[in-house]
Amino acid sequence: MKFERKDDALVAHDENGKLIAEITFPPTSDPMIVNANHTFVDPSLRGKGIAGQLVDAMVEEMKAEGKKIKATCPYVVDKFNDEPDKYDFINADR
Repeated sequence: MKFERKDDALVAHDENGKLIAEITFPPTSDPMIVNANHTFVDPSLRGKGIAGQLVDAMVEEMKAEGKKIKATCPYVVDKFNDEPDKYDFINADR
């Protein structure tokens, strides 16, 4: 799935313009850290790995910007904890 950067989020819309996937990562008081605070996947797409794709796309965006990620969204917290080898390099809590 292709995601579009909208301010402090990555989003995807269906052919009718309906939001079907989103991850938000507003800045924190530290300009080099963002807060991954919300993930949404439309119920019709759940269980297809879209949320994981959102996390990976966000990680790539923040890596390119030289930023770390503070995970507060429960899904992102679990993803970071379940796959430390993949995410510790960008996890602001490590």
